[in-house]
Amino acid sequence: MEPQVTPPRQQVLDLAAAWQRLERRLDSNLSSVRGVSFAEYRMLVALADSPSATASRVDLATKLGVTPSGVTRALRPLEKLHVVETQRSERDARLALASLTDAGKELVDDCSGVVDDVLAGLYERSRAADPSLADVLAELAEQ
Repeated sequence: MEPQVTPPRQQVLDLAAAWQRLERRLDSNLSSVRGVSFAEYRMLVALADSPSATASRVDLATKLGVTPSGVTRALRPLEKLHVVETQRSERDARLALASLTDAGKELVDDCSGVVDDVLAGLYERSRAADPSLADVLAELAEQ
């Protein structure tokens, strides 16, 4: 019988484990400092990077690789925190647009500082260890 964990499979498993550890660390730091999860931070950044900090739920879902209903569920607590507001389209009642409030823009900036602190030096260490790894990860993130 062929070994189940070949070197390429082991690399994928190691990458997944490393991502889980990093995501838990980001979650922990963001929630203790600013009260949001890393998933919520990703949502806020996707909104902040949209034109006029406004996007439809479908557009957010596409950017984040989740379903539109997943976006709806994720936005509810952010709306309660008054960092995101939802507006109905004037031309299409079925279309709801999410927008960052001023408090939401401030939260994105604050959270970005927390994320930067967690990641400080990590990118440079990975590039020093294996320059191609950082390039591969960047390419995967764009897909």
